Amino acid sequence: MRGRERSRDASKVLAEAKAIIDAGYKEITLLGQNVNSYAVKNAVSSDGEDWNFPKLLREIDSIDGDYILRFMTSHPKDCTPELLDAMAEGKHTAHHLHLPVQCGSNRVLKAMNRRYTREKYLELVRMAREKMPDISLTSDIIVGFPGETYEEFQETLSLVREVKYTSIFTFIYSAREGTPAAKMEDPVPHAEKARWMKELLETQEKIAAERCASMMGGRQRVLVEGVDSRDDSLFCRTGTNIVVKCMGSPDLVGSFAECEITDAKNWVLQGKFIK
Repeated sequence: MRGRERSRDASKVLAEAKAIIDAGYKEITLLGQNVNSYAVKNAVSSDGEDWNFPKLLREIDSIDGDYILRFMTSHPKDCTPELLDAMAEGKHTAHHLHLPVQCGSNRVLKAMNRRYTREKYLELVRMAREKMPDISLTSDIIVGFPGETYEEFQETLSLVREVKYTSIFTFIYSAREGTPAAKMEDPVPHAEKARWMKELLETQEKIAAERCASMMGGRQRVLVEGVDSRDDSLFCRTGTNIVVKCMGSPDLVGSFAECEITDAKNWVLQGKFIK
């Protein structure tokens, strides 16, 4: 809608990040339609390398301070071992990767023009977990793309079970005027797609509950983000982007703290601060 992707000047991004850190902010998020495609030609860094996204991530991560560095969204076709290495080796970079898969069927992925396969995606997941055993993976999934069959939807379910995402963002396909998909035959009724969606959400809910339960009794360093007005608990987030709720003083908001996980819900952990 805004033309071709553009990459901000690296020196300006670094200067802004340093100013944010110096001002006392505790979290930086690098945001782009596809952050992996960041590239600035003819703007060579001090070590003689051209700027790409892993290079930018490393340079920001090297800035002194007490903060956490996040980014989104990554496109699987551009997610590289170099990026995973930058995440794994960083001092401040969160071990959380939002990697939208959209679908688990190779035929549907090709129809979506996604330019990667199920196998390539799963290889990226394997590599990420090998480099960062504690990594949290989240994703986007579209249910009911034009022409998708129930058997192909089951391929998505099997991928979700294999990857075991921390959480997923799900959408039932809706036609967008001007896109190739809007001209494709779409014989599956919306009510049937809604049933598929329900099956997907129930599957993910079980996975999330198991993951949260496995964290009970462990310790986590969290960023205290705010107060939940419903029960006056503090809303916190781990470096792997999992929500933890703890009781404590509102004075902790905006700071890092250590907590022990005492209970687990499907999507949220309960904890207590460790003094």
